[in-house]
Amino acid sequence: MSILDSKIPEGPLADKWTNHKNTINLVNPANKRNIDIIVVGTGLAGGSAAASLAELGYNVKTFCYQDSPRRAHSIAAQGGINAAKNYQGDGDSDYRLFYDTVKGGDYRSREANVYRLAEVSGNIIDQCVAQGVPFAREYGGLLDNRSFGGVLVSRTFYAKGQTGQQLLLGAYSAMNRQINRGKIQAFNRHEMLDLVKVDGKARGIIARNLVTGEIERHSAHAVVLASGGYGNVFFLSTNAMGSNVMAAWRAHRRGAFFANPCYTQIHPTCIPVSGDHQSKLTLMSESLRNDGRIWVPKRKEDVEAIRAGKLKPTQLSEEERDYYLERRYPAFGNLVPRDVASRAAKERCDAGFGVNKTGEAVYLDFASAIQRYGKEKALTSGMHNPSAAEITKLGEEVIESKYGNLFQMYEKIVDANPYKTPMMIYPAVHYTMGGLWVDYNLQTTIPGCYAAGEANFSDHGANRLGASALMQGLADGYFVLPYTIGDYLSQDIRTGKIPTDTPEFDQAEKEVKDRIEKLMNGSGEHSVDYYHKKLGKIMWNKCGMSRNEKELKEAIEEIAVLREDFWKNVKVPGTINSMNPELEKAGRVADFLELGELFAKDALHRNESCGGHFREESVEQSGEQKGEALRDDKNFKYVAAWEYKGEPKDAELHKEDLVFENIELKTRSYK
Repeated sequence: MSILDSKIPEGPLADKWTNHKNTINLVNPANKRNIDIIVVGTGLAGGSAAASLAELGYNVKTFCYQDSPRRAHSIAAQGGINAAKNYQGDGDSDYRLFYDTVKGGDYRSREANVYRLAEVSGNIIDQCVAQGVPFAREYGGLLDNRSFGGVLVSRTFYAKGQTGQQLLLGAYSAMNRQINRGKIQAFNRHEMLDLVKVDGKARGIIARNLVTGEIERHSAHAVVLASGGYGNVFFLSTNAMGSNVMAAWRAHRRGAFFANPCYTQIHPTCIPVSGDHQSKLTLMSESLRNDGRIWVPKRKEDVEAIRAGKLKPTQLSEEERDYYLERRYPAFGNLVPRDVASRAAKERCDAGFGVNKTGEAVYLDFASAIQRYGKEKALTSGMHNPSAAEITKLGEEVIESKYGNLFQMYEKIVDANPYKTPMMIYPAVHYTMGGLWVDYNLQTTIPGCYAAGEANFSDHGANRLGASALMQGLADGYFVLPYTIGDYLSQDIRTGKIPTDTPEFDQAEKEVKDRIEKLMNGSGEHSVDYYHKKLGKIMWNKCGMSRNEKELKEAIEEIAVLREDFWKNVKVPGTINSMNPELEKAGRVADFLELGELFAKDALHRNESCGGHFREESVEQSGEQKGEALRDDKNFKYVAAWEYKGEPKDAELHKEDLVFENIELKTRSYK
């Protein structure tokens, strides 16, 4: 085991990034024209990185498996993006955003990285406004903010419930400008199948043209992986169906350490599972917790009546409802962090208070907000004696202006009107804080291979605060990577074009083709989805919202057996040299079957509860925090980075100790 060097700059926290930028090596504009960079993934992190690097003068190749970068999963982000501009005058600052992020991540992230993230957050908003992103505005025309879980200020900028889509269109427009200039070559409907190393450095990728089936070689002086997270290892998640771990996992197999794979975020406000044939889950934005109140009935007889269809939730009085987040966490109420809200919902449902037929749902109710906004709107409209119906109508109009598309989406899926009856929600897998280990420069343990956005192990520690994913992705792409990658590339100004007719590319292509042949040669007993669903059930039941030693050990063994069966018996129809979506899925599920085992191994080794990783053996036994997660700073105050050694069970652990000089380590409390 080695101790990892994160290359954090010396000096005071607030000066680290400025001093680092002032002292790292640069590449002059004339030399940038001779340097090639591959960017895999064109969501917010990849799209912003590609546009920025091309604008600087580098030659960029982008790869995405979608038919257009506009279809990256970043469009699904709904609620907003954080930035410490303090437009509300409620006490926000770079330090406050930094503190909230470290605390929200349960003290399992790097201080230096998180402070840099807070420091550049304001620049992101300026950049996006300049691109024309239609952020919501207040009456006077200033940008509006709302609040999100785990904070006591309003710092989230938003565009209704479509923030990710609007931000991605901004990055995509910046990319298009560079495509038209010839500085970006876009390879859509292409999937990276392997990373190519030459003399220990990342020098290219092997990709498959998903339309023709052709295997292609692409070289570059550096490779940036911005391919998102691995939540689909659970099969059912809020991720797009195509979201996968292949690019990151291929790099891991080539020597990039994989950090904290067990850190997975369970989002508290998702539409509950409806049946065995469901293929994904739908997220209802956390922004809804600004105005929605979460509750279950106080009495089990009311629960039974609701499940049987004999009682409607609107028929229960305030006294008959348990607003359990407001009861347990009075300081933050419905805006506790996601991990806290998710565990609280699970606790109520496990205790028998779940309100749908499966017993796995709680209510998210907007009746109070509709009345509050309606009365306010009536007053500002000069209506001094409005009727109850007028107040309700005005309140619904305000809610529609803030969340209208989310309410519409819920009604289309559930066939219930959330203006008139409470939404039903339940936690679901959403985001992954784990990913490829990177240093302060966003470089992995492979020289020349960088990871940005959700693909790296992130700045979010063990739990991401809401509206921080978009912030991190755009910070990495627009304001961090364009500086730090130059430090590495300054050594390549005399290297010249990287050839693809070399033994390293030959070997990588051969291994890719052999793997595809092996996938196609299964006995054909079961479909790819059969194995993916089985893996998902193991992951959710034994590595999901809570974990324990016994079940994690079972999961490791079960996944290994399932993986062996997959390679022998999977059925992949079609041919290799043509469009073949089942072959695409098979390759991705093969990687999930390896990642899943490493995930369980990491969760087993981390015998503490922190953030999204809740070990049943590690809970507070007494006092005000009784029953809450118990962190173990003495033994686990580090990033766990795993080195590939063949089978996941043989992965070798490397540690990066986390040093806290500016924030006091203490028990998280939202009470």
